[in-house]
Amino acid sequence: MPAVWGGGYAQTDGRVGLLEEYFIWEDSPREADAAVVFIESPLTDGGYEKDAYVPISLQYRPYKAETARETSIAGSNWWENDRNRSYRGKTGHTANEEDLDLVINTKKTMGEKPVIVCVTMHNPVVCREFEPYADAILAEFGVSTKAVLDMISGGAVPKGRLPVQLPKDMETVERHQEDVAFDLEVYKDEAGNCYDYGFGLNFQGEELSTKI
Repeated sequence: MPAVWGGGYAQTDGRVGLLEEYFIWEDSPREADAAVVFIESPLTDGGYEKDAYVPISLQYRPYKAETARETSIAGSNWWENDRNRSYRGKTGHTANEEDLDLVINTKKTMGEKPVIVCVTMHNPVVCREFEPYADAILAEFGVSTKAVLDMISGGAVPKGRLPVQLPKDMETVERHQEDVAFDLEVYKDEAGNCYDYGFGLNFQGEELSTKI
């Protein structure tokens, strides 16, 4: 049974007991064979901060919308003076920027040992911030932790594929046309994988079939 370390996060969110059903839990990364890190996609206040419209960011670090529309497509329907809701030049922040720090610091601590990142996705995410620090990424959309650990431990095989495109950066999100499907420039990792709609890998690193 492999030994794992939780990157300092699992100790506080009650997952240690469940992890011990699948792996040997180690309090020290030096003794662990791998690390498992649980994070969430960027969380925001819904595009409104301090009485001003701000971008809803899909990245963890603060994002300043330099390329957003100068004039919004629609204004408010409850305040006649609120005709332009553009957030150009404004900066959006996320409530869980520390999730990115957790991944980065875990990789620094583990060195050459593998780091498995499990992302609970509420929205698409800009993967380029954390993907270089992850040896494997598992995206889930609200399943149980047990189901995630079944997958990591090999008790289940990956079959799911991305139901959304994962953008390269926030600039491509700003260029996105709301009435045009699949027009985002998607993130491409060092191995050449494009995180597009329908993308997924098996344990051998091969793309999953798009056939139903």
